[in-house]
Amino acid sequence: MKANRIANAFARAKAEGRPAFVAYLTIGYPTLAKSEAAIDQLIAGGADIIEFGVPFSDPFADGAVIRAAAYEALRQGVTLDNALALAARVRAKHPDTPIVVFSYYNLILSKGPEAFAAAAEAAGADAVLAVDLPLEERDELLSVLKPHGLTMVPLIAPNTPIERVVESAKGVEDSFLYVITVKGITGARAELPPELTDRLDAIRAAVSMPIAAGFGVSTKAQAAEIGRHADGFIVGSALVKRLGETGSLEGDLLA
Repeated sequence: MKANRIANAFARAKAEGRPAFVAYLTIGYPTLAKSEAAIDQLIAGGADIIEFGVPFSDPFADGAVIRAAAYEALRQGVTLDNALALAARVRAKHPDTPIVVFSYYNLILSKGPEAFAAAAEAAGADAVLAVDLPLEERDELLSVLKPHGLTMVPLIAPNTPIERVVESAKGVEDSFLYVITVKGITGARAELPPELTDRLDAIRAAVSMPIAAGFGVSTKAQAAEIGRHADGFIVGSALVKRLGETGSLEGDLLA
């Protein structure tokens, strides 16, 4: 990569004795302008990495909050190109903050992988998370992304065998593993599963790249618990919900 902002973000957080904070937003919700303002607020509030959630018509991995946000963004006509244009504006303002384009693979295929990779590079993105692209088919996208200085963020499910986790890490060591904390869809939860810490410890022991855990994280206590066993935590639904209700992410980002 041209400059490994992802590695630098995790290294900076580690040097400060804390887990990295990865923040997800659905781009275009409640509006594109409010998405841009919210990203500025997230970075000012301590977010280390921003995931740009591209709205999609069939977001099967997402819970009610993010589904509703995606549908509203689509109703307003927000597209992948709009998300990349916003990424370019954010990159100009925040040269060191990693940007992850979080999308379903159908949108990338519709644009064309090469055209998408070139546009993502021009926008200043660092990595792509294709929700529905399995490990066995990943190289068809990764091989196009790499020449453009982009990497991928693998999703690790709660039941993914450790051997497959190790395979998932190969070739994307310049990124991080997104470890899903709970079975099912996205959405804030009152409690995280008790077996999560052992799972995170096992993954951390198996790979050398950073790991961050998400799905269900909504409080400082949950983030701190994850941070004792992982390199970062990911918050999405709680932020999207608050932004939709208040139009802003100023102040404390977690309860």
